[in-house]
Amino acid sequence: MTDLEFIQKCENALIDKFKIIDEIAYFNQKKVLKAFRDCNIAVRHFNGSTGYGYGDEGRDTLGKLYAQVFGCEAGIVSPHLLSGTHALTVALFGILRPADTVLCITGMPYDTLRGVIFGENNGSLKDFGINFEYCNLNNNGSFDLNEIENRLNEKVKMVYIQRSRGYELRDAFSCEEIGIICKFIRKNGFNGCIFVDNCYGEFVEKIEPSEVGADIIVGSLIKNAGGGLAPTGGYICGKEKYIDLIGKRLTAPSIGLEVGSYEQSYRNFYQGLFMAPHTVAQSLKTSLLIGKAMGELGYKNYPSLDKMPYDITRAIQFDSADKMVNFIREVQYASPVDGFVTCEPWDMPGYDDKIIMAAGTFVSGASIELSADGPVKPPYIAYFQGGLTYEHGKYALERILNKLYKEV
Repeated sequence: MTDLEFIQKCENALIDKFKIIDEIAYFNQKKVLKAFRDCNIAVRHFNGSTGYGYGDEGRDTLGKLYAQVFGCEAGIVSPHLLSGTHALTVALFGILRPADTVLCITGMPYDTLRGVIFGENNGSLKDFGINFEYCNLNNNGSFDLNEIENRLNEKVKMVYIQRSRGYELRDAFSCEEIGIICKFIRKNGFNGCIFVDNCYGEFVEKIEPSEVGADIIVGSLIKNAGGGLAPTGGYICGKEKYIDLIGKRLTAPSIGLEVGSYEQSYRNFYQGLFMAPHTVAQSLKTSLLIGKAMGELGYKNYPSLDKMPYDITRAIQFDSADKMVNFIREVQYASPVDGFVTCEPWDMPGYDDKIIMAAGTFVSGASIELSADGPVKPPYIAYFQGGLTYEHGKYALERILNKLYKEV
């Protein structure tokens, strides 16, 4: 069997799931278009501003647009939010105050947030007297209800949920699961902020966490929500009272969201949101194809192919560092940018271990584009994500098969 014949066999087995993904993309495309019409988006909204940015209609309307799409009261969408980690940091510091306690119910957060939370003398939450506690998931990778109930008390001002897996071997949480846990938390008398790191999860389903009980959702524009066109930025959407506080942290307490200029055009931010439902669908199909092929070859990968994915990432387990590294290198070699570069593990800022990262992307580091990365340590997991086009993902798989698996 040739590589292409093997890929075709995998595609045939995924037809039903691809159809579901197309239905979700169509639903979300209509939702986005309705928001564009309701917000009366016009060419003038693409214009940038300088200086203080007073009356920057493009900036203000972009926040309103995202808020409607995500079913929220208000939103901040800004190129001055430099990454998902930065957006999360601004939101946390905007809402929390000294002596407040955060309870993360999805285990230890992603690597780049750990310095934000526990850092010493670096301006972390800990430095400001904000307590951050966490409880691990149960053995099934689900919320530990007994532990959560025991840990909720009057000191807890925020419940934090990381939707995606990060560098952990667990599935992303569906909006249904997040909705159930939000109800459970409220039933236990919690009146504070339910905060969801929504990175990698936008437009994967027909609803978002903010529509099932989350008070704040946060994400990066160089992941799902930017549709592959946003050149930078992040979003924070949710209840207006929290967005107002966060806006005062983003700029200054006396100014809030009245300022913030961006001289370049906002067009790519608007067009990126328009493209996002389709682009996410391409990434999901690519994830399933890679997962099916690697599974057929005997490699464990997550999420399981017997259910729909709830984010765009896929974790693939290898039995050696060399195989993991070679897999990631082939993703780089299949890239349209820097496809000639050989990836090497390195000490990437914000991570505890050496990281190898394939990201031959048009927007630097954009993980909505075809990319793969992971810490080079046992159990040797490559985290694969993105794909602006399904065809690109299919080509990358062909290269992987040709290079690493001569006989299928």
